[in-house]
Amino acid sequence: MGIWLESLITATPQEGRELAIKMSRKTIAAIQTDPEERKKLRVNYASDTAQLIASANVVAIEFQTIAQANNYWKKG
Repeated sequence: MGIWLESLITATPQEGRELAIKMSRKTIAAIQTDPEERKKLRVNYASDTAQLIASANVVAIEFQTIAQANNYWKKG
């Protein structure tokens, strides 16, 4: 699999959010390793509001972790 996450430190909150999304996607890929099965499942959650909100919650939790690691991007 290789190392893809060298650090949680990002230059900006935008980069932190992008990293949170990537982390969430990598987590799903690690849990459901078959890309074709993930593609089939996407149809189920694409129009399910509850599942979309749950996915957004996972990203928010990842972002919270990244923000803490970056001291909330506070200067000084």
